[in-house]
Amino acid sequence: MSETPVKRRTEKVGEVVSTKMAKTIVVEVTRRVPHPLYKRIVTRRKKFYAHDEAGTARLGDVVRIVESRPLSRLKRWTLAEVVRRAADTSVQLADEQ
Repeated sequence: MSETPVKRRTEKVGEVVSTKMAKTIVVEVTRRVPHPLYKRIVTRRKKFYAHDEAGTARLGDVVRIVESRPLSRLKRWTLAEVVRRAADTSVQLADEQ
């Protein structure tokens, strides 16, 4: 009765900063950590390339990504879900008549 341990996949939450590639999004994860010497809280940012098969994520969305097998030279993450949609900032012009 040997039970194999369940491997938990690492999850991260960040903001989509680019959707210009096919089936790929760039997610910027921000974390606040104390400086090792001065103990002041500093912001650390890192960008992750994630696979978005359906192309559901849009620029500015907050998304959850999970670790996966290597999909390309840079892609090691997959889109799990869109946590919060970005505000729609498109401007609609009224017809001038």
